[in-house]
Parts: sequence; C-alpha cells; structure tokens
Amino acid sequence: MAYKAFDLSGKVALITGGNGGIGLGMGKAIAEAGGDVCIWGTNESKNAAAVEELKAFGTRVDSLTCNVSDQKEVQDCFAETLSRFGRVDGCFANAGVSSGKKSFLDIDDKEWQRVIGINLDGAFYTLQEATKHMVERAENGDPGGRLIGTASLAAISGAARNEHYAATKGGLISMLRAMSVEFAGKGITANAILPGWIETAMTEPAFNWQKFSDNVKPRIPARRWGNPEDFGGIAVYIMSDASSYHTGDTFLIDGGYFLF
Repeated sequence: MAYKAFDLSGKVALITGGNGGIGLGMGKAIAEAGGDVCIWGTNESKNAAAVEELKAFGTRVDSLTCNVSDQKEVQDCFAETLSRFGRVDGCFANAGVSSGKKSFLDIDDKEWQRVIGINLDGAFYTLQEATKHMVERAENGDPGGRLIGTASLAAISGAARNEHYAATKGGLISMLRAMSVEFAGKGITANAILPGWIETAMTEPAFNWQKFSDNVKPRIPARRWGNPEDFGGIAVYIMSDASSYHTGDTFLIDGGYFLF
C-alpha cells in the first residue's frame, strides 16, 4: 500500500514554465500522484504538447499562456486558473531564463532587466497572487498551501559571467525564506529547489560544448547530468501533507556537485 500522505488527489498545482524541462518533470510526478496540474508558459504549442503528455495520468490538466514578467498578465492568469480549477494548493514559480554568458563588465541594462524581469519579478508576481489566495482560504477555515521557487546552484556558488542570473536566484531564496516565516501561521510553507547541472533546453548549449562537458561532468559524484525526472519526488513531497512542517528550506538536487 502506498504512503497515503503522498496521495495528491484533490490537490491543484500551478507550475510556471511547466511546458518543458524541470517544470514538466515535476508536473508529471504530481499528476501521477493524483494531483491536478495547470501549467503556464509563453509558447502555446509547447503548452498544448505538455497538456497532452500530462493527460495520460488521468487527472485534470490545463494550460495558460502567460508572460510572468507582466504583473497584470499574472493577475489575470491566476484568476483564470482559479476559475478553471477552483483552488491552487501548490504554486511552483519555475519560469526562468538564462543569461548570455557575458562578462560582468559587459552586461548591459537591457540584459540585466530581462533576466531580473522573468526570474525574480515574475516569481514575485506569481507567488504574491498565490499567497493572497492561500491566506484568504486560511482565513475562511481552509489553511495550508505550498509556495515553491526554482532557484539554482548558481545562487550559492561562484557563477562567473552569470552574475545577473545568480542574483535572481539568490534573491528568490531570500524571498521564500522570509515568506516561510510570515505565513507559517496560516499553514503555508515556502521552500526553494536548487538544481545543479540538469539536461534541459536551457543547458543544451553548454552541454554540447565538449570542453565544458569534459571539465564539469567528471566533477559530479553521481557521474551523470541530472534530468527533469529527478525533480518529481521532491515536487510530490512538497505538495503532499507529509511536508506540512517543512518550510524555509533549500533543496539542493545536484548529484553531489556542490559538496565535491
């Protein structure tokens, strides 16, 4: 018999950037565990493909096209998500973009604002709407809720030529920690997930660079790149009742890279 606390039947997860990569990996596991999933993404065809993939698990699945760097768009999409699903039990602020790998000396304001706008502002807008909803529910006798941000190993390591990306991920961790304290009394938890070197569309250019691969991969104690499915278990745990007393944490999932 499966551990009942991991049964996500009746729970709804919202995953931004959920149409591929880590977001889709988490969505698959949540759906397989019985949860309903709403994904947000900017690419309609990728959204549709992801919905079809998730439907195989038999739960409610839907998608919305949303640019998380636009606060009004986030507010409208969150309202539409509630209209379609009735509630949001877990909000995964997962949407993000990488940098151009320029030297810190060459990052211009346009690039700085682009990365900040999606990775940090977008997470703030999304998590704020989710928190309002969860607090309102708690005040009406339905406490609980899960707030999750996809940060990065770059937040805690020296990410040369990636200062703007690292800044967004470090800021996300600090924001979630503050939220974990402010809203714990409402039964709401807030945690960050820190991926290491994971095979996604975002990391494909680096992984296809032989010099990079030859130097980095041998440093991973697990001796492989991570993949989106490696984030399914943590997503189910955080969404589940089993994690109700676990908040303010940073889940480092990197195959041991940071320690080594």
